[in-house]
Amino acid sequence: MKLQFIEAGEIVTTHGVNGEMKMLPWVDSPEFMLQFNRVQIEGKSYEVESCRIQKTCNLLKISGIDTMEKAQSFRGKTVEIYRCDAPEDLIFAAELIGLDVIAKGENIGQIVDVLDYPGNKVYVVKGEYEYMIPAVKQFILSTDMEKNTMEVMLIEGMRTDES
Repeated sequence: MKLQFIEAGEIVTTHGVNGEMKMLPWVDSPEFMLQFNRVQIEGKSYEVESCRIQKTCNLLKISGIDTMEKAQSFRGKTVEIYRCDAPEDLIFAAELIGLDVIAKGENIGQIVDVLDYPGNKVYVVKGEYEYMIPAVKQFILSTDMEKNTMEVMLIEGMRTDES
């Protein structure tokens, strides 16, 4: 299901004295955040004045926050991006939660979690049984966000209670 907002990261501290904030990104990489001109924090929209990369984090400067003290009040807050500002063909992990999963024409359950491992993501599917399905082209045959479905190919070992 397409969401209106996507959680993109957390403000972890301030940077400097002019209101810049250090954000730990939860999206693919710090580079991803460079394309956004607005964000939402606690339900309020802010214009992004600047966003740059510092190691594995983003240094975010938003409109109206011009002092270290104001920036400090955002510490621990979640930064959200507007889904409509992101590429249309991009699917975020949060949008996969709740998708019906189909294998050989049969609904085997819904995605309840997306685990992020170094090699690839793994979809946790729960229905009558629980499955752990690697998010690779070999097993993910199609994803239809309009129909809220994902078609997969199962192999032995994906069902968690199989011996």
